[in-house]
Amino acid sequence: MTTPRRALIVVDVQQEYFDGPLQIQYPPRDDALANIVTALDAATSAGIPVAVVQHTYPDGTPVFAEGTAGWQLHPAIVEAAPTSAEYVRKQFGSVFAGTEVAAWLAGHDVDTITIVGFMANNCDIATAVEAEGLGLTSEILSDATGAIHLANEAGTVSAEALHQTLMVLLQSNFAAVATTADWRAALDSGSALPKSNLVSSAVEGRAALV
Repeated sequence: MTTPRRALIVVDVQQEYFDGPLQIQYPPRDDALANIVTALDAATSAGIPVAVVQHTYPDGTPVFAEGTAGWQLHPAIVEAAPTSAEYVRKQFGSVFAGTEVAAWLAGHDVDTITIVGFMANNCDIATAVEAEGLGLTSEILSDATGAIHLANEAGTVSAEALHQTLMVLLQSNFAAVATTADWRAALDSGSALPKSNLVSSAVEGRAALV
């Protein structure tokens, strides 16, 4: 099997997710942050290209307004990112929408993106879905991302249930899901992460739950 040509995409690890209304609830945000830093260190050591993405809205918006405290990258990310990191600002969920990320990846001959950061229930899944259409393989590190509690007209779901559901969904089609430790082992061995498919996941789901 060909060794994946990876890039690490660090999505929106900003103070809004630690101190604002979008506080990550599961996994514990400090644990997720530590795993993101671990992934950054591993990528830097392996010479893997790194993109650090920052969600940015205009002045006056309730979250991610440029220049506000919540908009700032977490200091741990600023410290851990390599000097060669590509810094990207975005306004939409996917890191590809309205940015040059796809061109940057092509310039580095990348065929596989590893997604870490926030949130699993918004920007991470949007990025993995759009990557499929761009012909890229996606990986997502389950313990280096996070979700929030949600409630609206459609119902209520806890962050833990939402996170677990999204990881199963992603593994069924859009991304290989792994822990940071398993990803580091894959880096060391030059191997791809295992991913299921929709048919196999449906068959296994029916056997387990019907």
